[in-house]
Amino acid sequence: MNKKNVSHREESDSMGSVEVPENALWGAQTQRSLQHFSIGDATFPKAFIHALCLVKKAAAIVNQRLDLLDSKKAKLIQEACDEILAEKHAEQFPLSVWQTGSGTQTNMNMNEVIANIGNRNSGSALGSKSPLHPNDHVNLSQSSNDVFPTAMHIATRSLVIEKLLPALKVLHESLDEKAIQFAGAVKVARTHMMDATPISLGHEFSAFSAQLQFAMDQISQSLVALQYLAIGGTAVGTGFNSHPIWSESMAKELSNLSGQDYYSAKNFSSQMASHDGLLNTHAQLSGLATALYKIANDLRLMNSGPRCGLGEITIPANEPGSSMMPGKVNPTQIEALTMVCLRVMGNNTTITMANSQGQFQLNTYKPLIIHSLLESIELLSDSCTVFTEYCVSGIEAVTEQLEYNNSRSLMFATALSPTLGYDKATELVHYAHERKLSLRDAVLELKLLSADEFDSAIDLSKMLGPSIQDAK
Repeated sequence: MNKKNVSHREESDSMGSVEVPENALWGAQTQRSLQHFSIGDATFPKAFIHALCLVKKAAAIVNQRLDLLDSKKAKLIQEACDEILAEKHAEQFPLSVWQTGSGTQTNMNMNEVIANIGNRNSGSALGSKSPLHPNDHVNLSQSSNDVFPTAMHIATRSLVIEKLLPALKVLHESLDEKAIQFAGAVKVARTHMMDATPISLGHEFSAFSAQLQFAMDQISQSLVALQYLAIGGTAVGTGFNSHPIWSESMAKELSNLSGQDYYSAKNFSSQMASHDGLLNTHAQLSGLATALYKIANDLRLMNSGPRCGLGEITIPANEPGSSMMPGKVNPTQIEALTMVCLRVMGNNTTITMANSQGQFQLNTYKPLIIHSLLESIELLSDSCTVFTEYCVSGIEAVTEQLEYNNSRSLMFATALSPTLGYDKATELVHYAHERKLSLRDAVLELKLLSADEFDSAIDLSKMLGPSIQDAK
C-alpha cells in the first residue's frame, strides 16, 4: 500500500504509535506485522479466519454468561463476528502466514478488526478502543496460545467434513459405478508390470474403490482427536486468568455455534506444545494421496496410446494436448491430480518436522502447520472433484484391445498347471514365447492337449475366482 496516496490515522499499542490506513479496520499490531513480515503472498484461508472468528464469538457469549463482560460489549462483539462470518470484511485479514510461530499477530488482527467494527457500529471512531478494547474485551480470558490451536482444530474438521469427504464420496461412487459397468470386461492382469492371470476390469476398479474407502475411513477416524480443544489453557496450559468453567463452557458454545461436537482437552499443555492430532489427520491425507497417485497412474498406463500404448481404456478428451502435434490428447486430469498428491506428500514432511519442534510449553510452528494442512485439504478436495467429473465418469473400456491381449497372453497357462504340472506348463510357455505362437497353437503343436481340452481348460470366466473343487 503506497502511504503517499493513502490517508492514515494513528493507532497505538504497548510499543507506541503506528500509522494505519484510515479505512482499515485493523490496528497497530496488525500494521506492525504487515511491515515486519512482508514475506511471500500466502495468507490464512477463509476456513481458518472463520474458525478463529467463531472462537471470538463463542468467547463473547461465554464471558457474558459468566458475568465477565457486560451485555452491550458482548453484543457488539457478536455482531462484529457475524459480519466477518458473512464475509463482509475478508480484505481485513492480510497478514502473511510467515509470521510469529504462535499465530499471535493473526489473533490480534482478528481482535483489532472485531473491536473496530464494534466501535464503529456504536458510533465511536476507528482506533478509539472504546467501548471495545481488542485485548481487554475481545481477547478476554484468552491467549493466542490456546485460541490459535483451537481454531486450527475447528478449521481442519470443518473443511474435511464439509468439503473433502463429500468430494471423496462422489469419486468413490463413480469408481463403484465403473466397477459394475466393467464387470464383464476380462483382461490380462499385471504383477511386476508383467502379464499375469486374468482379472476383470470391473475387479480392478473395485480395488480402486476399496482403497479409497479405506482412506476415507482413516481420515474420518482421525477427526475424533480434533474434537478436543486447547481453549482454556491460556498462556502455558494452566488456565491462569480464566474462569474455572471457562474451558468447558467454551467447548459447549463452540459445539452449539458450529453444529459439531467439541470437548475440553484432557491436557491443555499437550495441545499447545504439540499438534499430534493434526499431524495424524495429515498423515491420513498423505495416505489418501498415495492411494490416489496409484489409482491415477494405473489409469494413465491403461489409457496410454492410443495406438502404441496399452490402450485398454479411453478417458475423456478435454482439451488439445500439444501446441505442435496435431490431434494429440493427454491425460491432463491425471497429471493435475498426481501433482497435487506430490504436494500433499511434501506437506506431510513439512508438518512432521514442524510438529517435532515444540520447545517446552509451546510449538511455534503453528501457522506453517495449519497453512500446509488446509492447503492439502483444499487441493485434494478440488482435484478429486474435477478428476471425477472430467476423467473417471467418462472412462470407457476398449473391448477389442482387451480381447486381443487375452488372445496373446501366455500366463493363462496357469490354468493348465493342474493338468500338465508346473514344469510342463513352464516348458509350454517358453516354447510359445520363443516361437511367437499363441498358447493354444503351442499346445496343439506339442500335442499336449486336444483343441476341446484346451478350450475347456482355458475358460477365462472360470479364472476370475477360486477354481479348485473339493475332493470327493
